Amino acid sequence: MSDQPTALSFAMADDGEELARAELYGLLSRLWLAAPDEALLAQFRVAVTQAPQEGAFLEAPWQALVAAMRATTAEAAAREYDALFLGVGKPEVFLYGSYYLSGFLNEKPLAALRHDLAALGLARDETRGETEDHIAGVFEVMRYLIAGDDMAVCNLEQQRRFFRGHLQPWVETLCDAVDAQPRAQLYRALAGFTRAFVQVETQGFDLLER
Repeated sequence: MSDQPTALSFAMADDGEELARAELYGLLSRLWLAAPDEALLAQFRVAVTQAPQEGAFLEAPWQALVAAMRATTAEAAAREYDALFLGVGKPEVFLYGSYYLSGFLNEKPLAALRHDLAALGLARDETRGETEDHIAGVFEVMRYLIAGDDMAVCNLEQQRRFFRGHLQPWVETLCDAVDAQPRAQLYRALAGFTRAFVQVETQGFDLLER
């Protein structure tokens, strides 16, 4: 297995690899938003263990995530999520980009994100408690920019801009914070796959800019 990330090639939005990218962003959004329920765990019990690129950089982290999902229960996953990201007072790990970019919540990085979301015609779901810079939110925006139907905004250039500005600068730091938590089990595996996926995406955009 390669120990260097292999860039995913970018193609038209109806290409199978692009759809796979969108699905991975959607899965990451779901897993970072809340602990997996029994229905999602059941899907992982029959999930393929091959990564999107077999034998490549994502394979081992994907297999580790599948194994962790199969080893946990909905109750244990919920306890772990609550202990790491919720709890009383300050959580062990913040899930918001502003914290990693400025040291505080609801700061200038969030304002910049809201400005860029408005330019894309996107707005926060007011029924949700999380601000737009929650990791699940930025992953969901990337999914939309890959798989959405509005080609004026759902295109490779918008993906590149959003990824560079609102995801790449801080997500790996969040993954490091999860790794540092002794009680992290399922979410250590998720952090490992997230880090690997972000590295692959980073290299893909690097190649695009050459």
